[in-house]
Amino acid sequence: MRIGVMIGPERGSAERKLARMLDDVEWAENAGLDTAWIPQIPTDFDALTTVALMGMRTTRIELGTAVVPLQAQHPIALARQALSAHAAAGGRLALGVGPSHHWIVHDMLGLPYERPAGFTRDYLEVLDAALRGPGQVDVENRSFTVHNPLSLGSDAPLPVLVAALGPVMLALAGERADGTVLWLADERAIAEHVVPRITKAADDAGRPAPRVVAGVPVCLCLPSQVDEARERANRILGEAEISPNYQRLLEYGDVHDVGGLCAAGDEEAITDRLRRFADAGTTDMSIRLLPIGENRDELVASKLRTRDFAAALAADFR
Repeated sequence: MRIGVMIGPERGSAERKLARMLDDVEWAENAGLDTAWIPQIPTDFDALTTVALMGMRTTRIELGTAVVPLQAQHPIALARQALSAHAAAGGRLALGVGPSHHWIVHDMLGLPYERPAGFTRDYLEVLDAALRGPGQVDVENRSFTVHNPLSLGSDAPLPVLVAALGPVMLALAGERADGTVLWLADERAIAEHVVPRITKAADDAGRPAPRVVAGVPVCLCLPSQVDEARERANRILGEAEISPNYQRLLEYGDVHDVGGLCAAGDEEAITDRLRRFADAGTTDMSIRLLPIGENRDELVASKLRTRDFAAALAADFR
C-alpha cells in the first residue's frame, strides 16, 4: 500500500496558504511519501492550479486531486487544465474527479444535479478522448456534443480516478477509469463493497486492477487521547456526513462518523489500523493529518509528530 498525505489550504491569507502548501509538499517529497493529495475545497484554492505550482517545486512525488467536481467545468476545459498541470508536474498528476454532491452543485453553484452517474459516464467519454490528444475530439452523447481540436497531449500516462460511493458509480469507475478516491469508507466497506464491485467492472472491461485510494484522518497520540482525537475529527471534518451519498456509504461499514474512521493512538495502534485497510484491498492511503491540542503550539507539535510518523509508515508499507 502506497502512503500519501493530504495537503490543503489552511487558515491565513492566500499568500500564506500557498506558501504553507508548497512547504508541505516539499516536506512530503523529501520525507519519501508516495503521493500528495490536494482536496478541492469549494470555497478555496483551485486544486489543479495548486498541483501545477507544486509540480514546479518537486521532482518525484505523485500529485493527486481529491477531487475536482465535474459539473463546474466543461470536459474540454478540464482536459486542458489537467494536461497543463500534468506538464508542469513532469507527468506526475493523478486526476481525481467526481460528480460531487447536491449541496455543492445545486445549492452552491446553482447547477442541475440530475443523473449524476449518467452525467459522469458522458463526461468521462469526452474527457478520455481529450486526454488521449493531441488531436480532434469528436464525441456526441446525451450530455455533450463536442467537435473540438486539441493541441495538448502527454507522453506520460495521466491516471483518472473517480470518486465512487455507490454500486453504479463503482462499476463506472472500474469500467472507465483507473480507480477510485474514497472518503468515509472504512475497512469493511472497502473489503465488502468497494473492492469487489470496482474490480469486477475493471476485469469485465479488460482494464488493469484499479487503484483504491482511501482518505483517513490520522492522529499520533497517547491512548488516553484517542477520544479527544475522534471528537476533534467529528468537529472539524464531520460536515461531509450530511450528504446522503456519504450516509449510504457509511451503511456498508462499521463506523458511523468520521471520528470512527480516524486512526488514532500510538504507533502500534495506527500501524495495525492501516494494515487492516491494506488487507481490505486499499492500494493507496491518503492520510489527513489530524492534530490535537489546547493551543496553536500544541496543535503544531501534534501535526509534526503525526506527519513524521506518516513518513516512517511510507517506508514500512512499501
